[in-house]
Amino acid sequence: MHTESNRRISFLTHDIARRSRYWFDARARSRGITRPQWRVLISLANAEGPTQSELAEMLDVERITLCRMVDRLAEAGLVERRADPADRRVWRIHLTDKAAPIVNELSGIASTLEERVLAPLDSAQRETLAELLSIVRDHIREEDERLSQIPRAVPEPAPTAAAVVD
Repeated sequence: MHTESNRRISFLTHDIARRSRYWFDARARSRGITRPQWRVLISLANAEGPTQSELAEMLDVERITLCRMVDRLAEAGLVERRADPADRRVWRIHLTDKAAPIVNELSGIASTLEERVLAPLDSAQRETLAELLSIVRDHIREEDERLSQIPRAVPEPAPTAAAVVD
C-alpha cells in the first residue's frame, strides 16, 4: 500500500538516489575508491585541467573538502597538480595514466547501475524521464541563481544598554 507521502516526487527521488548510492558504493569499494572520489575522477575525465576552485564548484563541495579528496587521490597516484602555464600561482588538477582504467571500470559500474535502475522503462520512457528531470534541474539552478542575486537585508545592530530609554 502506497501512502501519499511515499509517492511525493521529493521522497521518490531521494529514495532512488539513496538506494543507488548504496549499490554503487558496495561495488566501488572493491577498487578502494569512494563515491565522492569517483565524482572527482569522472569530472576530471570530462573537464581536463580545472583549478581546484573550478572543480569544487563543479562538484558543489567546499574547497577544503575537495582539497582533502585531491590530496588522497594524489597520494594514490591518480591525480596530479600542475602549475598553470599562464599563472604559476594557480594549480590545475589532472588525471594520471594510472587513473584511466579505474575511471573506465567505475564508469562501467555506473552504467550497469543506471541500466538496472531503468530496466522497467522502455527507451521512450527513459528519454521522457531524462528530459523531465533536466527541466526540473535547470529550473532549480535558475531559481538558485535568481535568489543569489537578491540583496540580503543587513540586520540592524541590537540596541545597547545606553540606547534603551524608558
